[in-house]
Amino acid sequence: MRIVIQRVSGADVRVKEKIVGKIGPGLALLVCFEKADRPEIIEKASQKILKIRCFEDPETGKMNRGILDIEKGQILAISQFTLSWRGEKGNRPGFDQSMPPSPAEDLFESFCLKLSEKVHVEKGVFGEFMEVSIQNHGPVTFCLDF
Repeated sequence: MRIVIQRVSGADVRVKEKIVGKIGPGLALLVCFEKADRPEIIEKASQKILKIRCFEDPETGKMNRGILDIEKGQILAISQFTLSWRGEKGNRPGFDQSMPPSPAEDLFESFCLKLSEKVHVEKGVFGEFMEVSIQNHGPVTFCLDF
């Protein structure tokens, strides 16, 4: 599982020119499930996302706060199988390591459901062509592999 995490002041996702997910301050997640991923990874990844300290503490100015510590913090989760290409060889991306769509969608939905137990989650539409607008705040971006 690979996730690109961006701290945002706002983000939205459109499908066929219609907004299907929109958040204010929080995290935008680009999420890729790979062939070797198992359901057990959901707990580990969701806990890391909920606890990652990437929001500034107003008292110190340092990144000491997580998504649960900010007022009205939200998450926008977007499935993105293209993250499975590592770019080690060749110039044409290949997605052989991406999980097939049906099990990947199941894991993506489970992941979003787990996160939504603690924070408001919006999401894109799995398998659809999406236009994503992200107002990266900082910029602050992390790429995590699980």
